[in-house]
Amino acid sequence: MQHDDSASDETIYEVGQFYELLTAQLEIAFGRRHPRWVRGEVAKVYEKTHLYVDLVDAGSASNDAKRPVLNAHCWASVWNPLKKRLATDGVTLKPGTIVNLFGYVDVYAPQGRIGFTVTAIDVQGLLGDVARRRQELIARLDAEGLLVANKRRDVPSVPLRVGLVASPGTEGYSDFTGQLLNSGFGFEITLVKTTVQGEAAPAQIVSAIEVLDHQNLDIICVVRGGGSKGDLACFDDERVARAIAASATPIFTGIGHTGDESVADLVAHTRAITPTKLGEEIVSIVADWRDRNVRIPAQKILSASEAMLDEASEYVGERRRTMIFAVRDRLRAERRHVGATRQRLALQSGYILNSASQFLQSNRQLLSAYDPKRRLAQGWAIVTTPEGGVVRALGDVQIGEKVRVMVSDGTFESVVSEKGGMSS
Repeated sequence: MQHDDSASDETIYEVGQFYELLTAQLEIAFGRRHPRWVRGEVAKVYEKTHLYVDLVDAGSASNDAKRPVLNAHCWASVWNPLKKRLATDGVTLKPGTIVNLFGYVDVYAPQGRIGFTVTAIDVQGLLGDVARRRQELIARLDAEGLLVANKRRDVPSVPLRVGLVASPGTEGYSDFTGQLLNSGFGFEITLVKTTVQGEAAPAQIVSAIEVLDHQNLDIICVVRGGGSKGDLACFDDERVARAIAASATPIFTGIGHTGDESVADLVAHTRAITPTKLGEEIVSIVADWRDRNVRIPAQKILSASEAMLDEASEYVGERRRTMIFAVRDRLRAERRHVGATRQRLALQSGYILNSASQFLQSNRQLLSAYDPKRRLAQGWAIVTTPEGGVVRALGDVQIGEKVRVMVSDGTFESVVSEKGGMSS
């Protein structure tokens, strides 16, 4: 490499001196006294007392190796109040968020890094972006027919089997369940515990809805008490909205305070302004059914029954008097009939018994003629093998085989010594 003699008079800086010069130049143009607004897309964000954000050009592809990255940080003294305001307004800094940051450039020489110290965040811009994304989500859901999908689900006339997506121990949970349990009706509540705020909440709510949707329930209720917009932000999540729309079970929501309306409310079959109101509405459905199908018909039946009983009482009184005389006469006639019948039965039974006795005597004589004992008394014998089989032909025994012979007064054993045929 050739050395340019013309540069021999230029100052040669140590690295530290170079960074001092660079810092001074940047301070003049972009330093603490000359802060600037920077717009970009959040690529990475994490918090460890202070806030650290990697900002890239909005719309740049994630696989672009040459996309510029700005390492921004917001010290805790500035970040803590900003964080509270963002949470109150329901805004969360996460990858993909477009944000305007106000601050100044700083140089960290030990790592050779240029950073950006944030002193302010354009909250109104973030709120506008959140509102825009919310409206875009609602428009997408509407275009896909998902805003009315769950509304088409039929609600049973008596929804007593209630699935519940809520956080036990919270005020919203207690307000809702108190209405059902104190109603006097036999509600069966199947609870799936979830968190109802924070980054983990949407996934848990979706999982809870899917679990309850397979348990043959009448309705599923998603309940959350009041809170800031940030606390209720999980109910504007697209995953939750799609899970509600896809549910085969009607989903009722009671989220937040009066005036709060989440995307989940828009997609749900029925929404109530508070958890308490949701409980009241479900109890009202059951009570209305009871009034229409039980109480009012029962009252009509009672009134009609009383009129019929009055009329019947008069009729029974008249019939009682008539029956006293009619029964007395009928009993006399029946006594005479029973006496005559008794006589006929006595004669008929005697005749039947005599006929049966003669029949038995005839059969007894017939059977005695075939009694084997008579044959044995006449000189016949019964020959059997040792196994008890009757010998009917010569082929049933072999020479030398023992046989048992039964005669009229007993049995004896014999050995076959010879076999011969019948002489003609």
